[in-house]
Amino acid sequence: MRPAKNVGGLDRTVRGVLGTSLVVAALVAILAGRRTAGVLAVVAGAGLLVNWATGFCGANALLGIDTCSDSEES
Repeated sequence: MRPAKNVGGLDRTVRGVLGTSLVVAALVAILAGRRTAGVLAVVAGAGLLVNWATGFCGANALLGIDTCSDSEES
């Protein structure tokens, strides 16, 4: 069973851009020897990218937030 989409529009775009930025920052941090910061950034970035790719956010579901328009819910 697939969860209903609850992330759309500008919210989804921001998650994609921020997630990608965090993954890049994580790689830079790891290469600079800041492993803890790198791991934290890659975990946060990966979470945002999963939200972007699936259109679903568990925190939004718990809080009852839905940023999808009717046309995006397919």
